[in-house]
Amino acid sequence: MKISREARRTSRELAKLSMVDGYVDAARVEMISSEVVEDKPRSYLLILKEFTRLIRLELEKRHAVVESAAALDATGRAEIENNLKQKFGSDITAEFHIVPTLLGGLRVKLGSDVWDGSVRERLSSFSKQL
Repeated sequence: MKISREARRTSRELAKLSMVDGYVDAARVEMISSEVVEDKPRSYLLILKEFTRLIRLELEKRHAVVESAAALDATGRAEIENNLKQKFGSDITAEFHIVPTLLGGLRVKLGSDVWDGSVRERLSSFSKQL
């Protein structure tokens, strides 16, 4: 079912209320969710679904997924994490994955931003140029 403008606006307002100093506060999210369930406003299920989506997107902005073709040693992981923390804030968390299809290099995803320095991507862009 399509969400109405009113429900979308309400969800955005609730997402803003759940933020403290630019970060999601878990206690506020819990409180807001329980209040919506208790009050049951019109389209409350759609409001909660959109609210959950907005909170998930906000949390993803603070979590990086780093993919590499081979396993990284502890110093390499620490260096990547420190660089991310310097650039995006000290509360960034990182998750490391091994993806052999990358062939080499790194692929970093932080929220909706993706930095792809993999050999696979370079080969793909090179083949498109030809």
